[in-house]
Amino acid sequence: MTHRPSLVSVFAPATVANVGSAFDVLGFALDSPGDTVVARRSSTPGIRITSISGDNGRLPLATDQNTAGVSVLALVSDYRTRHPNEANELGIELSLTKGLPIGSGLGSSSASTVAAVVAANELLSVPYNRSELLPFAMEGERIACGAAHADNVAPSLLGGFVLIRSYDPLDVIALPSPQNAWIAVVSPELELKTVDARRVLKRSVPLERAVAQWGNVAALVAGIYQNNIELIGRSLEDTIIEPERAQLIPGYHQAKSAALTAGARGCSISGSGPSVFAICQSKSDATVVAGVMTDAFRAAGLGAQHTVSQVNTVGATIISKE
Repeated sequence: MTHRPSLVSVFAPATVANVGSAFDVLGFALDSPGDTVVARRSSTPGIRITSISGDNGRLPLATDQNTAGVSVLALVSDYRTRHPNEANELGIELSLTKGLPIGSGLGSSSASTVAAVVAANELLSVPYNRSELLPFAMEGERIACGAAHADNVAPSLLGGFVLIRSYDPLDVIALPSPQNAWIAVVSPELELKTVDARRVLKRSVPLERAVAQWGNVAALVAGIYQNNIELIGRSLEDTIIEPERAQLIPGYHQAKSAALTAGARGCSISGSGPSVFAICQSKSDATVVAGVMTDAFRAAGLGAQHTVSQVNTVGATIISKE
């Protein structure tokens, strides 16, 4: 009989979604920061969130109102259809540690969700592979922003660059990760909720702007396959989403200009913002770029934190298992 652990700790990384021109269809994982979830087996049936740290008391402990809780509920509901007798007695307690700021544009809700479903899956002796966990993780995104999108949860779960070709049916494609890319990420101290960032988007765009966007998305994927940082950088140009969301981020244009002047090959908004990312050809370039972007946001009156990372190719990782 397979031994089942009683406790599992999982780390899930931050992500950059949209990746410039590829709105809602492309994302990649970072090495850090990220969220950690500890899942424990319990003799009391049901799914409970026992603690959350690092959120300043802002996130709900109620399982059906928390992104991690909702995703584990979805997983367990499906598991019950396969193992009805066992699942009725199933008890799992979740403890969340937030390493990501809320509303940062780095997939904060996704990291918690992914860590939780991976940890719960380990407690159940891994009945689902990573790809099969994705629909459960997407359910957490539905309550976070109103849409079960995958451009954050997929790379956090699977690692690397991930392309979402279709949502109906769900068709997720793993892309190669550029080996020589370094990412500078700056997070200004400004919370920007995804639902608010979506409200500013226009429902129709001129055909010529759409054509320009399609060209950039296609070239971005080509650049990823070619390991061509120059092509990736210039293909980040976003003619549709960035012009609308930039107005919500004080200092964004100055930060982007400073990044490109300092040697970044491309720069754009991470997810719905306010975090900004820039792609560079070396760690030293990324360090300089992160610094000048941070200075630009501070000049605009916002505190800011920065990090430098390569693309995380492994996704969520198991820290410990007992």
